[in-house]
Formats: sequence, C-alpha cells, structure tokens
Amino acid sequence: MTAGTEGYERFIPLFIESAQSLDFHQSCKDYKKFLPSAPASLLDIGSGAGQNAAALASLGYHVTAVEPMYEFLNAALNKYGTLSVRWMQGGLPELACLNPHDEMFDFVLIEGVWHHLNEEERAVSIACLSSIIKPGGRCAISLRNGPPGMGTRVYPTDVSSTINAFASFGFEAAFYVENQPSIFDFKENVKWARIVLQKRFGKPS
Repeated sequence: MTAGTEGYERFIPLFIESAQSLDFHQSCKDYKKFLPSAPASLLDIGSGAGQNAAALASLGYHVTAVEPMYEFLNAALNKYGTLSVRWMQGGLPELACLNPHDEMFDFVLIEGVWHHLNEEERAVSIACLSSIIKPGGRCAISLRNGPPGMGTRVYPTDVSSTINAFASFGFEAAFYVENQPSIFDFKENVKWARIVLQKRFGKPS
C-alpha cells in the first residue's frame, strides 16, 4: 500500500462517486487564474478518480495524471478514457513513475494529498517537485486540517511552514488563502487552505 492511501480501500465506490461528482471549476476555482495558457504541460498528482485531470484536458492542456490506487485510476480510465490524458500509477514522495530528466511541467496540481504525507515525506516531495517544475512554473497545493475522513493517515498542515519549505527550493508564494470550509456541507470540522507556489528563474538563493 502506498503511503497516504490507508483507509481508502474501505470506501472505493463511495470515493469514486463523490469525486467524480465534483466540478473542477468550483472545487479548484482559486487556482484557475494561475493556470498557464493552453496548451501547456500539466501534472495532476493524486488524481483520484480523474475528474480534475479530465477537466484540464478539456481545456486544451497536455495532462499527466498520477494516482497510487489502481481502483481509482481504473475508474478514471473508464469514465474519461477518451480524453487526451496520460494516466500513470504512482505518487509522492518520489514520483518514481516519472523521469525527472525528461519530465518538466508548467503547472502541478496537488489536491487533497498533502495532509496524507508526514514531514519527512513532504521534504522528499518538495525536492522531487523542484526537479520537474519548469522555471516560472507553478504548483497549486491544498492543505487540509480536521478529523480523518475516508483516508485515515492524516497529519496537520500549515501554510507558513509549507511556503517556507518550498522557498528553500526556489519557490515563492503567488497566492494563499486559509480557513476555507469543506466543499461537502457535512464536514463542518474540516478546514482547507490553498497555496500557489511559483518557481523562480535561476538557482535558489
């Protein structure tokens, strides 16, 4: 079992149904103005049941979707397989399914993933992300705080520490918002923050 996926195996049909009911233009509305012009190369990490990758492909982007759970990846292929998305099985922190020497992206989306990684895994993830995001490229990350949901491996997240961790790899915050409610009304004890980090040109200072 890949780090961070614990618990989801109990709710596979429910997760797929819930995820594919979400509208990218609502759930990821804070990120839309930071997307590059299409066509550009986008990476969706922890793509789940594929709804965000599908929406981005429909907007004209070259999309790679990476998801650790086969069941979710298969559901994405079944529903969105006609779209031009490269579906891959894998995940953070190493993203071993990608070749960092050949894969470079203009924009990376990490939605609903970061809270499943511990501090060591986040550090490895940031180093990996810095190697695959183009100079000037952006990384959009959602940060969840609250009791566990379907996924039971949950760690606290923090906007300032996340921004500072990325800063050491040459990123700066282009946007952040905190204390947002869950898109699901029944999760009143769950709060989200969202960050967009942009990779500076040149080496980190």
